[in-house]
Amino acid sequence: MSSPAPCSRSWSISEDSLRRYVKYASENCIQELLSASDSNRHGNENDGWKILTLDDGMEISKRRSGSLHIFRSRWLLRSVAPQRFIVVANAIDAAKQWDRDLVEARYIKDLEENLRVIHLRFGYGSKPLFKNREFIVYERRETMDDGTLVVAVASLPKEIAAGLYPKQNNAIRGLLLQSGWVVERLEDDSCMVTYVVQLDPAGWLPKFFVNRLNTKLVMIIENLKKIALSIPIDDAI
Repeated sequence: MSSPAPCSRSWSISEDSLRRYVKYASENCIQELLSASDSNRHGNENDGWKILTLDDGMEISKRRSGSLHIFRSRWLLRSVAPQRFIVVANAIDAAKQWDRDLVEARYIKDLEENLRVIHLRFGYGSKPLFKNREFIVYERRETMDDGTLVVAVASLPKEIAAGLYPKQNNAIRGLLLQSGWVVERLEDDSCMVTYVVQLDPAGWLPKFFVNRLNTKLVMIIENLKKIALSIPIDDAI
């Protein structure tokens, strides 16, 4: 996928139309996340995922999708109850781990109890992947019948994002094409966490460079685990 051209159009849509669109788009993202969390577990090596690292309950893998890869990490978190981890499985806590120069992260629209729109803005001191970039993303949280939590995060289309939240100053508006978590409950108060990221920062960065940097984004689970364990159990329930 080539970098999007600067957005010169914006669409003003009603909140009801925005809610319907985001619910439809996020449902597709949820199904993709569930599929990513289940692949390669049953000897199926023809689903496009290539394992890059496999070590002591941690797997990093990638799958080609156009010119940008989708990256996935799966972590077996022993003695970490899922109700602890789901507190930090959100777009804002992830963005804080992506780059420390996150200058703004806030919810700008509540569409439903489990469905929100978020603005993320990174400063000039950020790493190349995020330097002077902003993202307008939705976040949807759903609990499946078996207790598995799915958190779907992706950018709004650029025209809808421009109408909802005009671009700030000379910031470059990137796209989070697919992202999110699947948190599965295991025995002995442990959980399996799958985290998926596909990010296009836009701008001048070469695709091979973006793919290399994207690999590091899925490795934030260890940091989020430490944060989760520091949260009092009463706050995590």
